Amino acid sequence: MKNYITIEEFINGIPKAELHLHIEGTFEPELMFKIAQRNKIKIKHESVEKLKAAYNFNNLQEFLDIYYEGAGVLITEQDFYDVTRDYLKKAHSQNVLHTEIFFDPQTHTNRGIKFDVAINGINKALKDANEKYGMTSKLIMCFLRDQDSNSAKKTLEDAEPYKDWIAAVGLDSAEVGHPPSKFKDVFNLAREKGFLTVAHAGEEGLAEYVSQALELLNVSRIDHGNNSLDDDKLVLQLVKQKIPLTICPLSNLKLKVVDDLKKHPLKNMMERGLFVTVNSDDPAYFGGYVNENYLEITKALDLSKEDVYKLAKNSFEASFLDEKQKEGLINRLDSFCSDYL
Repeated sequence: MKNYITIEEFINGIPKAELHLHIEGTFEPELMFKIAQRNKIKIKHESVEKLKAAYNFNNLQEFLDIYYEGAGVLITEQDFYDVTRDYLKKAHSQNVLHTEIFFDPQTHTNRGIKFDVAINGINKALKDANEKYGMTSKLIMCFLRDQDSNSAKKTLEDAEPYKDWIAAVGLDSAEVGHPPSKFKDVFNLAREKGFLTVAHAGEEGLAEYVSQALELLNVSRIDHGNNSLDDDKLVLQLVKQKIPLTICPLSNLKLKVVDDLKKHPLKNMMERGLFVTVNSDDPAYFGGYVNENYLEITKALDLSKEDVYKLAKNSFEASFLDEKQKEGLINRLDSFCSDYL
């Protein structure tokens, strides 16, 4: 007879990977305030409480305002280390065994912070988490799609000395009006240099953007991809090629991609054979880390423990780990689930 635990206990305990996480989006108010004071930077909000209140934004622009204000206090390697360390500590507490982290160099180089300052701080925290928790990780460098492709090419050049630290390049920021086709040349160049590729597509943008990301950028994964469901032919292509979609339920709710989690397409995606995973995106701003995303979408869509197991298994299979590493993590997943499924 199997042991019984609640769905919440099951989600909290199940081993998982997180594949869609912006490190700048993990900046909790307490740490932001502390680093701002340390760097003698005056921010608009004069207390942690007022800063927390500002995190209750009403639209995308208000989110971006506080997001970039937060990024603006990151000056030193120690700052980037501290933000990354705090996320990794939280992820470890939620039984995340592997994480693949986005960072946005242009957000920092555009304000005079050198590329190496950001990546050195982040990489040191990733190494420390591996030693302390046994947590594995990959780093994904994203280009800001609302900047021009020349800026992206300059960022790719900046990354060259750190190629061994960066597994893939991605594409993020404001999607509408900035199709993947804009970055075809720089993605070709990145692949020539040995980088894997991913791209945000089909969150605000049309299903066409997902098609472009597949055909022009040759991505291994689609980040978000909600609007893929608008194109039946595209859905069949995604299923046939087993392209992972990194879904972020609480982000979709907070940014009004859906107005109610009960209307979220995740269950429909699973039923149609899409290769979906659950992630937190910018958890400090969107109301929850990966376990909260699992829990809220499970409650909203009445997912079963078997569904949660499938999502967790997908997270390992969709990762950029090698097959032996994936097998080891899935064995740990199966060992946990054998008591409850």
